[in-house]
Amino acid sequence: MKDSQGNVVELYVPRKCSWTNKLITAKDHRSVQINIGHLDESGLYTGSFSAFALTGQVRAKGDADSALDILWTKKRAELGQ
Repeated sequence: MKDSQGNVVELYVPRKCSWTNKLITAKDHRSVQINIGHLDESGLYTGSFSAFALTGQVRAKGDADSALDILWTKKRAELGQ
């Protein structure tokens, strides 16, 4: 919910899995969010990052590493890195 100024006033905003697009509930204690830093041409960190959230179900099936690899490859192509 947003107030009249456009600020988010919700106490809890659920995350979505970057791989399956399912909501990550508050009780999914196996879920993770991984931030991957962006680098410039010389390999130095630029201060920005891309966040990827994965549900516990994806991690339990053993698909997290391949999912993260595919997601980062797509994101890297968008960023031009």
